Amino acid sequence: MKQAIIDLGTNTFHLLIADRQNSHPKTLFRESRPARIGQAGINQGIITEEGIGRALDVLTYFRQKLDEFGVSDEQVLATGTSAIRVARNQAEFIERVRQQTRIPIRVLSGDQEADYIYQGVRAAGALSDQTALIIDIGGGSVEFILGNQSRIFWKQSFEIGGQRLRERFMTSDPISAGSIRRLTDYFQEQLLPLANAVHQYQPTVLVGSSGSFDTLVDLYYMHEKGRLPNPEQTSFMLPVAEFYRAYSLLTTRNHDERMQLPGMIELRVDMIVVAVCLIDFVLKQYAISQIRTSTYSLKEGILSSLD
Repeated sequence: MKQAIIDLGTNTFHLLIADRQNSHPKTLFRESRPARIGQAGINQGIITEEGIGRALDVLTYFRQKLDEFGVSDEQVLATGTSAIRVARNQAEFIERVRQQTRIPIRVLSGDQEADYIYQGVRAAGALSDQTALIIDIGGGSVEFILGNQSRIFWKQSFEIGGQRLRERFMTSDPISAGSIRRLTDYFQEQLLPLANAVHQYQPTVLVGSSGSFDTLVDLYYMHEKGRLPNPEQTSFMLPVAEFYRAYSLLTTRNHDERMQLPGMIELRVDMIVVAVCLIDFVLKQYAISQIRTSTYSLKEGILSSLD
């Protein structure tokens, strides 16, 4: 049976088509496309007309792929996250998508999103018996989960995603030292519940889920080995020293200079700046000295939970 999962993120829409003949779904097709539905409206709680237009363009293309692979409408699961969750025009957006593409959207709560992310990271083999702090940095929200391979201890979704942070704090490119300081103060204030949970559960490793973490791994591989990682591999170790090499490059270069870095992609070139500021804050604030990454995230978590 063919199953399609569509993750409608604040910046990027992801399509995963898999064949679920047995307990190990076989990926038939996957693609990520920028839709940027949070652009210019996320901090106002609205999806702009331009954002709706971009979303419809991407989803019309996804519809063609669903038809091409013969996925029945009942087997298409599209989930909306932060930008759709908080939009005052959520109902209008969902209806226009349904009318134009026959794709029904289910809006996830922050809690459900964190749950699925955990399932995805676990399915990637990125967790062990160690207590991990799992982070998924989206465009609208950031999910933090404390857990190991057998269970979740604590989870929370915070509406402090990359698009929100960029619009509020990245007033120059390259980002200024003052903006980084303001970001750090903001994290300190917003993430108090996380600080209490970290104190209680004492994670020893940070596990980053897809997005900017994938790009950090690509930058590392291109720098160290002159090639991109094996696309079949789903979990990686990222040396902390390598993270700080990338952090230094990303926070001191402008858009065009960042694009020149081997391993960088257009999809992440701007968002990754505020993302590495958040990762830096977490590593220092909670004295974590190990980074692991998972290429699996929300959509793989949804797929694995269907078994």
